Amino acid sequence: MNAQVFAKQLETQRHRVDFDTYDITVQQLISMVESGAIDVAPAYQRHFRWGDDKRSALVESVFLGVPVPSLFMATNRDGTWELVDGVQRLSTLTQFAGGEKARKRLQIENPLILTELKKLDELNGSTFADLPDSHKLQFFLRPIKVITLSDKSDLAVRFDLFERLNTGGEPLTDQEIRACIYRGPFNEFLERMAKSKDFHKVVRLTERQETDGTREECVLRFYAFLHTYKSFVHSVVDFLNEYMADASKSFDYDSNEDIFIRTFKQLRTVLPKGIVRGNRNISPINLYEAVAVGAGLAIRKKSQIVKSNASVWIDSEKLKGLTTGATNNVKSVKGRIEYCRDKFLGVQSRV
Repeated sequence: MNAQVFAKQLETQRHRVDFDTYDITVQQLISMVESGAIDVAPAYQRHFRWGDDKRSALVESVFLGVPVPSLFMATNRDGTWELVDGVQRLSTLTQFAGGEKARKRLQIENPLILTELKKLDELNGSTFADLPDSHKLQFFLRPIKVITLSDKSDLAVRFDLFERLNTGGEPLTDQEIRACIYRGPFNEFLERMAKSKDFHKVVRLTERQETDGTREECVLRFYAFLHTYKSFVHSVVDFLNEYMADASKSFDYDSNEDIFIRTFKQLRTVLPKGIVRGNRNISPINLYEAVAVGAGLAIRKKSQIVKSNASVWIDSEKLKGLTTGATNNVKSVKGRIEYCRDKFLGVQSRV
């Protein structure tokens, strides 16, 4: 280890992260949720998975004054806070002590009924409304530590924070994190393209992948590699993050929707079973990326892709070598995309 290099890296990276720490009462937190001052992204709301026993245990801890892990927020430009880590805790507090409006913000229907408490078992079967006013106030005034990432920290830092803190029982995928961070017209566009019928027929995913952002990431991969595959270096996560950050600022929606629709409409005809190999019914991501982007490049050049033998050359040893194993390197990414492009153009592959 070079101590000087390490010291310089540490100083540079620490300066990119700026935090503030607050002690905020339960009542204030719930009020901020209700008013929209604390924003919980839809991708996070899907991950409110604690059972009533764990939610009740958290309520019991708050009553007993047991320290609760900090909530992590990121500060937006408009002064609102965006939840980064602590969806289970914040949702539980809101479900128990929040009113209907606050619960609705987090898509929670019913108040929490306490259950399986060990130390305060007298509260089992009770809701917040059942408590004496003095105990309601006691719960409301309990402080919760909140750590906020300043808006001076860039979105790359925010993604890194989401990723590092995202260690719960059902962590978010990279695309779900992107959906939290890069919200706006481009993210909404990805979600809309992901619902295309032709795209669904061509790209076959598992049941889990259909709900964890994988389909939206496949759309993002299509555009990122279609437009900038020659700029790919080595990290797919960083490559997609950078493209989504740039596209969120500037993106030609009309032309990009057109190429997406045309590409998957033609692929549905060429590959009626979808982008799959052999008897498998799931699309390998690297193969999807090569075939879809290759087709898109060919369509941009000639409008129509060559339809013959696609199901044959997809199983070729050459393409298998470019899409299986440790193949997220410059040579393999460029090679598999251009191999498919040339096949769809009907020319001899130069790869």
